[in-house]
Amino acid sequence: MNRTLKSLMLATDIGFIIYWLLIGLSLIPREYLYQDYDNPLLVAWNLSFLPLDLLISGTGLWSMYLYRKGHFKWRPWCLVSLVLTFCSGLQAIAFWSIRLDFDLFWWLPNLFLMLYPLFFLPRLIGSGHSVNEKESVAL
Repeated sequence: MNRTLKSLMLATDIGFIIYWLLIGLSLIPREYLYQDYDNPLLVAWNLSFLPLDLLISGTGLWSMYLYRKGHFKWRPWCLVSLVLTFCSGLQAIAFWSIRLDFDLFWWLPNLFLMLYPLFFLPRLIGSGHSVNEKESVAL
């Protein structure tokens, strides 16, 4: 896990936790809320991301912990976290696209979530064949 990946994952994982705390405590200023924020259907749609986003944070932070401890199982947890991060961003972008709602304040973070994993996933997936003998026994 290189420094760039660790930094991006940490920013994403902590960012999700902060975002959901701000939502839960109603601390995001009204002018930064998405269009039709008071619509109960959109509130439910947004809240439907809570379990996914917290799962992303949990798997990402766990992966970094395992990496720091030198445990080889950091890689599958990292893969799970990055795939889920991509899915979270993709779902949001798809939703806003269908609604024809192009607010950069919401698009940019979700494009980030969708795109940054794509730079790391091929390398992580491709590195699975380089598992050493000791690790393959434990698998």
